Amino acid sequence: MFNKLLNGESKTITSAAIIVAAASLASRFLGIFRDRILAGEFGAGDILDTYYAAFRIPDLVFNLLVLGALSAGFIPIFTKYLQTKGEHSAWKLVSDVINILVISLLIVCGILFIFAPQIMQFITPGFSAEKMTTTVLLTRIMFLSPLLLGISSVFGGILQSFKRFVVYSFAPIFYNLGIIFGALVFVKYWGIVGLAYGVVLGAFLHMIVQIPSCKLLGFKYSLKLDFKETGIKELLKMMIPRTLTLGINQINLVVVTIIASTLASGSLAVFNLANNLQSFPIGIFGVSFAIAAFPTLSALALKEDKKEFVHSFSNTTREILFFLIPASALLLVLRAQIVRVILGSGAFTWEDTQLTMEALAMFSFGLFAQAMIPLLIRGFYAFANSATPFALGLISVVINIFLSIFLTKPFTIYNYNFDFGVSGLALAFSISSILNFVLLWLALRTKTDGLDEKNIILSVLKISLATLAMAITTQFMKFGIEPFFGTQTFLGIFLQGFIAGLVGIAVFVVIAMLLKSPEMFTFASALRKRLFRERENYPKASMDENIEGGNL
Repeated sequence: MFNKLLNGESKTITSAAIIVAAASLASRFLGIFRDRILAGEFGAGDILDTYYAAFRIPDLVFNLLVLGALSAGFIPIFTKYLQTKGEHSAWKLVSDVINILVISLLIVCGILFIFAPQIMQFITPGFSAEKMTTTVLLTRIMFLSPLLLGISSVFGGILQSFKRFVVYSFAPIFYNLGIIFGALVFVKYWGIVGLAYGVVLGAFLHMIVQIPSCKLLGFKYSLKLDFKETGIKELLKMMIPRTLTLGINQINLVVVTIIASTLASGSLAVFNLANNLQSFPIGIFGVSFAIAAFPTLSALALKEDKKEFVHSFSNTTREILFFLIPASALLLVLRAQIVRVILGSGAFTWEDTQLTMEALAMFSFGLFAQAMIPLLIRGFYAFANSATPFALGLISVVINIFLSIFLTKPFTIYNYNFDFGVSGLALAFSISSILNFVLLWLALRTKTDGLDEKNIILSVLKISLATLAMAITTQFMKFGIEPFFGTQTFLGIFLQGFIAGLVGIAVFVVIAMLLKSPEMFTFASALRKRLFRERENYPKASMDENIEGGNL
């Protein structure tokens, strides 16, 4: 029974998204706990600046070499192999991908390891010599993580293709556990470098937890390397524009790091901490639904069934917005309580809190766009089109870079003086995300002859009305209960935000039900079926039958 629970197949996008979202929720809570430990121990200062800066190059390698290849085409190509060539050929393809990936990562990481000092001098020009030395050391240790996460991502693609989302969703939880262990244990013995070793441990756990399930599905590793394999050629062909797309995003992050390094000490830490907080609902709802929908969208695109493709895309879009629109409002209204409760301890001062909550407010405006972008991009990937997201991403990133430079400097408009500082980076990020969302949407609707905008707009209007009622209620509750609990203690701030938010959410649910929001009932139905393990409306099918029926 336990094995069935871990390795059972998800039959619908919503049920799959619930699994991914539940695991993501656990992982995000661990991430919050991780950030609280880091903020409490080190505050928003030089140490966290170096820690976050050290991630930049290893993340760059992972995004370009791993995500560039795997997220663009691995699942559609692997799915096609299973459908047309059988499992034996599909597993040979997996071994090919792993071997090529490992060799590529060893070469690239080895070269970057050697030239890390020169690279970091370019990326963090505002760092002192001492900060620079520490950053280089942490960066070199973290070069082990792309290798481990690269292998792990292949296993994750296998599990997604077979709709085994439970174990796949556990991997990020173990990743955060490794980082937390590093912060609590390794730091005591090795100092700041213990944080880097915690990242490596987390990457190893991320990989190892997925291997048993892949073995149960039939995976057998073979030491082979065949660049002439059709699937490898297709993957490399799709990888190039996808890698360029991710490269553009990484350039964006590098620019943020460069600018933040020239601002006040702790600016890079503030940006990353606020970004991690706003990523909480994006990861739980936006990314979870996008991941769950991708196999289905890929199969429908393969069958050239645009009508069902648009239907699935529209349903997923409305479900994402059902959660993200109210989440944006809650982040904005309760930003002070959220930041202070989660991060406000130890060395994390009230000034750090104010800077982080200001950045969080700026992030909240573009939250819906950030949550929709993963689904839109996967919509293009389902049609084996990775060039369009690259071209449109290039436009939005150029705008982001320009705005980041402009909004972090003091300026005057109609005699009003503005000085956003680090929160200007967050505002620029939100504006460019909204632009990217709009461009991607227009391009995808052209390819599909519409994206069911009528039903989506109707749903958004209902969600927005419920959200407005929630925001007003939460704001009044926040100030109404403040005299009873005060704002000078952790418990007082927590109760103020928790009660106000809970009442606001209750109002949202009631209004959504009164307006007969279909997303409310879709989610409730899927959750009920998942909890009580009811049978779906169609019988259990094999992998090939699911592909043939368009359920993947």
